Amino acid sequence: MYTTPLSHLINTASVNHHLYADDTQLYLSFKPANIHSALQSIQSVFKMVSDWMSANLLALNPSKTEFLLIGSSHQLSKLAETSLALTSDTVLSPAKSARNLGFVLDTHLSYHDQISALTKACCYHIRDLRRIRPCLDHATAANIATSLVHSKLDYCNSLYLNLPKKEFNRLQLIHNTLARVVSKSKRHDHITPTLQSLHWLKMSERVQFKIASITYNLLHTSRPEYLSKLITLQSTRSTRSSKLITLYPPAITSNRTILDRSFSYSAPRIWNSLPPELRQPASHDTPGLNKLSKATFLSKLKTHLFKLSYPNMTSDNCKTQLNANPPTPWPPDKV
Repeated sequence: MYTTPLSHLINTASVNHHLYADDTQLYLSFKPANIHSALQSIQSVFKMVSDWMSANLLALNPSKTEFLLIGSSHQLSKLAETSLALTSDTVLSPAKSARNLGFVLDTHLSYHDQISALTKACCYHIRDLRRIRPCLDHATAANIATSLVHSKLDYCNSLYLNLPKKEFNRLQLIHNTLARVVSKSKRHDHITPTLQSLHWLKMSERVQFKIASITYNLLHTSRPEYLSKLITLQSTRSTRSSKLITLYPPAITSNRTILDRSFSYSAPRIWNSLPPELRQPASHDTPGLNKLSKATFLSKLKTHLFKLSYPNMTSDNCKTQLNANPPTPWPPDKV
């Protein structure tokens, strides 16, 4: 409450921002040729924030400020030697990576450092679980795995969409190792039957689950606004398919590799690929409001993605698997 006016102050400048409990982020997009004007904008806002904090008996610590430039290798190669002068005593050079709410961002958004840090954290818990696994029953081991490791794998996992296969395989390897520990499988046993028996989605489908669930929330609440404005509902027409909740795919205006990883492109693509039963509108008066409740939608979504994770399963086997391990919707706060 004390720092709320800070947001109104930054809004007067041409720089975007996010405010958190103990963290403030300033960011803007620019072309390589406009690097100097962009740096001047950031510096002026920083001085404005520093002056405001001094006037309100608060202290700003420039030494804890990080400066990160994000772009493709081709774009970054066009930039001359850059630095950000915050004060006469503090000049920042661009960092190779920076931690943002526990997630490591790097200059190329490759997330290599993030996955390395994630692997280290998950393996720590997996080793502990392996030590005590003989003392646990199957259900307890699965619950511990979900709470300690899945929670880390699923945190901000929508950012992993369409990563290079090499990086994505590292995530799946963590998942496979966890499944072996829970099921007491041997190292060389085929992992797919084990994942099926646990009713765990593979990592690619877990990412799709997150993006589809976020899209569902946006259609119902339009929050957060900065994501809501990235998707557009398709107007209803007389065709049968148009009676479903459908999103407009954006026009291709940039490098296709980068575009495939953006929320504005991936959300419509993933949403429009869902079965019709998941995209039924509540009524003609509210075309963006889904007919299904959130709990029902998430349960059906997980069942749909489970079939995509294991396409070789027959309908009977899938039904038996679901009955043995009924899909449990993830809590809303984990979505």
